[in-house]
Amino acid sequence: MSRILTNRWFKFGCMLFVYLLWTLWIGSWWLLLGVPVLFDIYITKKVHWAFWKKKGVEKQSKAVEWIDALIFAIIAATLIRMFFFEAYTIPTSSMEKSMLVGDYLFVSKVAYGPKLPNTPLSVPFTHHTLPFTQSTKAYSDLIQWPYKRIAGLGEVKREDIVVFNFPAGDTVVVGRENPDYYSQIRGKLPDVQDAAWEQGLSVTPEEAWSIARKKIWRENEIIARPVDKRENYIKRCVGMPGDVLEMKDAVLYVNGKKLEDNDKMQYNYDIIVNAPFNRVKLQEMGVSMEDINSGYRGNNCYVLPLTVEMVEKIKKMSNVLSVTREEEDRLIFPYSPNYPWTRDDFGPLPIPKKGETIDLTLENLPLYDRIIGAYEENKLEVKDSVIYINGSPADKYTFKMDYFWMMGDNRHNSADSRYWGFVPEDHIVGKAYFIWLSLDKDKSFLGKIRWNRLFRFIH
Repeated sequence: MSRILTNRWFKFGCMLFVYLLWTLWIGSWWLLLGVPVLFDIYITKKVHWAFWKKKGVEKQSKAVEWIDALIFAIIAATLIRMFFFEAYTIPTSSMEKSMLVGDYLFVSKVAYGPKLPNTPLSVPFTHHTLPFTQSTKAYSDLIQWPYKRIAGLGEVKREDIVVFNFPAGDTVVVGRENPDYYSQIRGKLPDVQDAAWEQGLSVTPEEAWSIARKKIWRENEIIARPVDKRENYIKRCVGMPGDVLEMKDAVLYVNGKKLEDNDKMQYNYDIIVNAPFNRVKLQEMGVSMEDINSGYRGNNCYVLPLTVEMVEKIKKMSNVLSVTREEEDRLIFPYSPNYPWTRDDFGPLPIPKKGETIDLTLENLPLYDRIIGAYEENKLEVKDSVIYINGSPADKYTFKMDYFWMMGDNRHNSADSRYWGFVPEDHIVGKAYFIWLSLDKDKSFLGKIRWNRLFRFIH
C-alpha cells in the first residue's frame, strides 16, 4: 500500500483528477495549460519548479523546510479565501441587533458561487491597501479581468445577510473615506449655491456638482478602486431583482406585503429625562457604551438606537419624560426633487432585473443613471432634454445585470441602499454564515467574550 501511495504516477493521477475538477468548476479551459506543468512536476522533472530547494538533495535545511511550508500555506490560504470562505469582523453597529460590533464570522463564498478576482495581481492577505500605509495600493491594475461568477450552492435570497463590495466605493477621498466621496460632494452643494447667490448668480444642479467636485479634488488625494478592491459591507438583502419596495412609516413592504417583524429593528429615539440615565442599566438593556456616550446631547437629552422592547422598558423609567422616534433624514437616494423620499418613507421602488427593459425618461433617470453609466459601463449624457447612451438617443434601456437592495437592521444608523442605491450582482461577495468569536469592547479580560454567540450559525 505504501508503494502505491508513494508512486509518482499515482500522485500525478490524484493531482490531475483534482486539478481537472477545479478546471471544470471554474470553466476556463486555459487552465488546461497547467496539465503539462503537473506532468513535469511529478513525472519528467525537467524544470526545477521549487527553485528555493536544492535540486537532487533529499534532506533539506530547516530554513528551506520553513520556506516550503510557508509557500504552501500562502497558496492554500489564498485559494481557500478566494473560492470557499473568508473571515470578517463586524466594525460598526449598522446590523444590530442581528450582528454585533466585535462579532468575528466566516463568510461563505460558495453560497452564491465564488466571484473570480477582477484584479488578480495583489499582495496575499491584503484587501486594497498595504498594512501601515494610508493609500499605498496592495494590488496592481496591470491585469483586469471581466466579471465572472462560478457555480455555487445557491443564489441570494431575500433576508440573507450578505457581504458585498461597497457600490459607492469606486472613488475614494484618501484619509476621509467616511462619508463616501459622493456624499462629500453633496455636502458641499449648499455652500456652492449660497456662494453663487451672494454674488447674484444662479447655478444649475449640474454646475453646482461640477464646482463641488473640483473643490474636493483640489483639497484632497482622490483614488479609484476596481470592484473587488472596494470596501466590504455587510447588510441584509431586503429587495430582490424584479421586486417593488416601499417603506411606510418605517415599515418595509415588498410587492405589497409587509416584509419583517418591525419589533426586531432598531431606530433612533429622542429621549428627554429629568436626571441622567444609569449607564449600567442601559448597558444591561443592550445599549453599547459608544452609543451612550455619543447619544448624550446635553440638557438631559439623549438620542439612542433602540428596539421596540427597549423603548417600552425606557418609558417605564422614572426619570424619562418623553420618547419619540428621531426626525426623518431627507438626504436619500436618488437625491432628486422628483423623489422627495426619506429613510422611513420611500418608494414604490422597482428593483432592476437582468434582461428587463424599461422606458427611460428624464423623470426616472435619477434612479438608473448610476446603473447605466457606472455599473454597466455606458456613456450616458443628457443634451437638450434628450438622453443619449453611447452617443445614440435612448428612450428605453435593458439591464445587463441583476440588482439588489440592502439595508441594515439598525435602521437609523446604517449607511445602506437608501443612501447609495442598488447593489449590482458583480459586487456580491458571499453570505454571512457562522460566528466563531464575539468580543464586547466595553468589557475586559474574559468578560469581553460573548459566550452565547460563539459557534453560532447566522440567520
